[in-house]
Amino acid sequence: MSYELVIDATTCEINIALLRDKALIELSKEKSDIRFSVGDIYLGKIKKIMPGLNAAFVDIGFKKDAFLHYLDLGPQFNTLQKYLSLAINRKGRMPSLHRFKKSPDIKKEGKISNVLKPGDYVVVQIVKEPISTKGPRLTSEVSLAGRNLVLLPFHDKVSVSQKIESAEEKNRLKQLIQSIKAKNYGVIVRTAAEGKKVAELDGELRSLISKWESAFLKLRNASPPKLMIQELDRVSVILRDLLGVSFDTIWVNDAQLHREMQDYIRSIAPEKVKIVKLYKGKLPIFEHFGINKQIKNLFGRTVSFKNGAYLIIEHTEALHVIDVNSGNRSKAGNSQETNALEVNLAAAEAIARQLRLRDMGGIIVVDFIDMTSPEHRQMVYEKMKEAMADDRTKHNILPLSKFGLMQITRQRVRPVLDIETEEVCPVCLGTGKIGPSIQLTDQIENHLKEIQEKHRFKKLTLRVHPFIEAYLTKGLSSIRKKWSRNYHCKLKIEPLSSLSFLDYKFIDPYGDEVID
Repeated sequence: MSYELVIDATTCEINIALLRDKALIELSKEKSDIRFSVGDIYLGKIKKIMPGLNAAFVDIGFKKDAFLHYLDLGPQFNTLQKYLSLAINRKGRMPSLHRFKKSPDIKKEGKISNVLKPGDYVVVQIVKEPISTKGPRLTSEVSLAGRNLVLLPFHDKVSVSQKIESAEEKNRLKQLIQSIKAKNYGVIVRTAAEGKKVAELDGELRSLISKWESAFLKLRNASPPKLMIQELDRVSVILRDLLGVSFDTIWVNDAQLHREMQDYIRSIAPEKVKIVKLYKGKLPIFEHFGINKQIKNLFGRTVSFKNGAYLIIEHTEALHVIDVNSGNRSKAGNSQETNALEVNLAAAEAIARQLRLRDMGGIIVVDFIDMTSPEHRQMVYEKMKEAMADDRTKHNILPLSKFGLMQITRQRVRPVLDIETEEVCPVCLGTGKIGPSIQLTDQIENHLKEIQEKHRFKKLTLRVHPFIEAYLTKGLSSIRKKWSRNYHCKLKIEPLSSLSFLDYKFIDPYGDEVID
């Protein structure tokens, strides 16, 4: 099983596609103007205490105040507040955390009004981005993630990832970390640490501790809101979490981002620097790798998956609903029960892919095709667990009910990715009426004439629908050659399946669209 990462960097956003065996399984869009993300650590200020919710609203510098529940303060909250106060008001050197004396834990069933009041300063970490009408969700039980380790300040426990199957390796890693970690720091050993040597783990642990303590050194006389520690961008997080043996190639179309990614990978896995490749093709990178076509096929309300069977996906404020339909699929000689089982097993794989691709979170209800056999329902349940085994997001799957319903909960940290796949006609603009298609070549030629009168390009690229490209380039005396002669430029025509039938674009020699 091979993985490829394809990154399309533009001036306003970075689009990231993760491919498994050439099939799109993850897609994310990072806007350049978004100032916060999951994992960022802030110095915030309590704006309002809500005793009825046992929670507080915190100003971390954004339009909507963030939400902090009492249960998210963490048992060592008093110690964190004491350390924060010392960092802000200190006059001398800041003591290292391993020499700091802890305060007693806060009560598990306590009231937030007993530990916080409006105007207090707090250190918080974003665990959920704003979704719909809700602001960010916060925690004061902060953590710093590295490639092999997760640092937990104010803790002492060492735990090892359950995905490491060897008991001997688990014991080795636990004893190793316990021997090198400082007091008042807990550590979670990630799956990527399996087989790693002490020097590499010790270096990463020291780096995380330095990152934490350096952030507090900068808090002297500080006032909120203030960003203390910024999480890696989405690209780096994916690299950090997925850069394994099966991660084969990373394609990126921006030279600066290419250099930055090489530097980052050199710092965490120097042997894999060569897998980062700069894409220099003429077609847009997503078009070259067939990603645009997959997006169109996978993000609609109706998604086909096998032999005419399809899913219907609906999003609501409270939950997501997925309906499995067999369509016209049936095999002669098979019973209805057997056909239902085959469709449901295939649907389980398609649904697991959709949950990850759209980053659907919260409650998901799946209506499978009815099956009378308990054994068959169990087979579908096991298939769903197997299909979602690679999903890094925390999730829980319940067995099918007697009504054929399966309930899934999946951690929601950002809004669901919803891409509109239905297009408004670029010619009629949704009115249902268009100009005569016979005039398309005249429109393109007139536009070409205007461009050449103004710019006099030596080379130009015309991107059109594949059907139009075939028409413009057919024969020895094609329309393309005629236009090249008449307007004194080398005209290249590229087919682009993501364009609608009557849409077109002119691209200048520098790769930018000509807009006049």
